[in-house]
Amino acid sequence: MLWELFWTFFKLGTFTFGSGYAMIPMIEREVVDRKKWFDREDFYNQFTLAQSAPGPFALNTAVFVGYKMKGWWGSLIAVIGVSISPFVIILLIAIYLSGFSTNPVVEAAFKGVRPAVIAMIAVPFINMTKGLKWYFIILAFSIAIVVWLTGISPIWFLLGGAAVGVSAALYGKKRREVKP
Repeated sequence: MLWELFWTFFKLGTFTFGSGYAMIPMIEREVVDRKKWFDREDFYNQFTLAQSAPGPFALNTAVFVGYKMKGWWGSLIAVIGVSISPFVIILLIAIYLSGFSTNPVVEAAFKGVRPAVIAMIAVPFINMTKGLKWYFIILAFSIAIVVWLTGISPIWFLLGGAAVGVSAALYGKKRREVKP
């Protein structure tokens, strides 16, 4: 299992381009569809947790998936797997290709890749909205617009959402206890 965790996250770290968000569809495909390590709902809960935790999303996801599968050793192996290839690639670029980013061909390639990266980020978002009530989708868009226009930190909305969720759960539990 440790080797499988390493190899899965090594492939994800090696062959996924863009931000950690671009990895979401690939991670979902691997851990939900192929490996069946998570059901979709559990994956989305882990995704929310990884998104809420400080640090790079891909590393956070590796930590959570690895931990669920094999505890601390699983977390360590998954993090090493997802980070070793990007580390080596960035190191080689820094050593050998210092003018790499100003190369017009490279700049053009990055501009050409952007729409695909945006699509890769949009897919998990669209998948997460399946099964949500319409007012939650409107609420999500409203919060995104408020954050975008005002610059308010999204952490406040995360904390507020968590507080509302916990309050609703406690209120629901209390109501169930009162019923005869």
